[in-house]
Amino acid sequence: MLLRTAASRPVLAMRLTTAAAVNKSSIRTIMGKSMITRGLSTTPVGRSGNPPMSFPCIDRLETRQRDLLSGPEPTYEKVVTGYKVYNHKAPYALDYGGMLKSFDLAYETWGTLNADRSNAILIHTGLSGSSHAHSHPENLKPGWWEKFIGSGKAIDTDKFFVICTNVLGGCYGSTGPGSTDPETENRYATTFPLLSVNDMVRAQFLLLDSLNIDKLYASVGASMGGMQALCAAALHSERVGRTISISACARSHPYSIALRFAQRQALMSDPNFNRGFYYDGVLPHVGMKLARSIATVTYRSGPEWELRFGRRRRAPDQPPMLCADFLIETYLDHQSESFCLNYDANSLLYVSKAMDMFDISHSVTEKLRVQRANTENMLYTNGNNASGVSNGTVCMNVNEGPKSATGVSNVESNEQIVNDLVAGVKNAMQPTLVLGVQSDILFPVTQQKEIADILRKAGNKNVTYYELDAMY
Repeated sequence: MLLRTAASRPVLAMRLTTAAAVNKSSIRTIMGKSMITRGLSTTPVGRSGNPPMSFPCIDRLETRQRDLLSGPEPTYEKVVTGYKVYNHKAPYALDYGGMLKSFDLAYETWGTLNADRSNAILIHTGLSGSSHAHSHPENLKPGWWEKFIGSGKAIDTDKFFVICTNVLGGCYGSTGPGSTDPETENRYATTFPLLSVNDMVRAQFLLLDSLNIDKLYASVGASMGGMQALCAAALHSERVGRTISISACARSHPYSIALRFAQRQALMSDPNFNRGFYYDGVLPHVGMKLARSIATVTYRSGPEWELRFGRRRRAPDQPPMLCADFLIETYLDHQSESFCLNYDANSLLYVSKAMDMFDISHSVTEKLRVQRANTENMLYTNGNNASGVSNGTVCMNVNEGPKSATGVSNVESNEQIVNDLVAGVKNAMQPTLVLGVQSDILFPVTQQKEIADILRKAGNKNVTYYELDAMY
């Protein structure tokens, strides 16, 4: 288990202690005005008949920041039991030009693999999912799909051998930005190479190779897991017997991209983010909290918010306040706070960016294949030496701007887009179930219909599309 070192903590402690002292009692006079100083802000008093607004939420954040200086350690760094690890010892070329000298993939299994190894189901996770989809003797904690996996359940462990991995780039046992770079013996942080969903899926099939599983009975996933399931069906069609895609997409659309961009911007704006090199200091707690608040809004529907919270306030007899006031606000505050130490901030950046870039179109898939092939050729030429291999960049370069000018559009026609998508899934002829949720705003049903439509146009005669009308 890797722990944050204490080397930089005295300076940080001094800064935070000083800020706390200033926050409590500093009063100064500037240009003849009495000022009360709260952290980095100054609030004029003395000339107004109104008292300054109280900000208990900011007070709590400041206290939390001080507490994080000495702990607790993130919970994702404490996951040391309950999963197996596949170790890939050879260099692994990635779609965007980067490479990993080796990687680990955490996985868990349930049920028994039959004699001809034909009953395996691979469960793909969403963005922040661990491999712990269901409880088992090595980890009795309920999994994130506890109600759907097990004896006699939808994914019946009496019949099937069920596998779930933590994706490459994650932080629950698989190699990700928080892992140690074998070349430097330091954390990768943002020297970690950019990933694609395709990279994640190819790593999973290397795991299947190690288990001597040639073909899956089914590939199943929701949200980003649905993207992986579709990717597996299209790019490894001969190894997938059936596909179930739930609330996913064939290509990420602008609305979901914009929401994930807002999350990353909120996270990277936290001063403690430190361009991703925060492991030896204070974690970017505030940025993670804001990012999760944005995400949580997209995970629930408007009707559900109405039913659960309506316009009820935490303290209806008290004056309104700028901190969490409505019950919906207190819910977001609690959910986002509890997430902060449960997932690595850099993993959030990398995995969410992979979601943004997902596009099963033939042209995109082919471009990624060529880029990866170039990296593999370079590695072969250099004798598996990574010198000259680029890991890409997380952000736009300082002097780089958008290529399109205002008023000029290079957007493909809808017919071109559809034809490209159809070509991308031309090999995905497995029986496929596509599920959409009518109230889903992040992956609306139009995107589920698009998946079903392109599969049918590609010639798949066994596509079932179904919409759930529940508000959850």
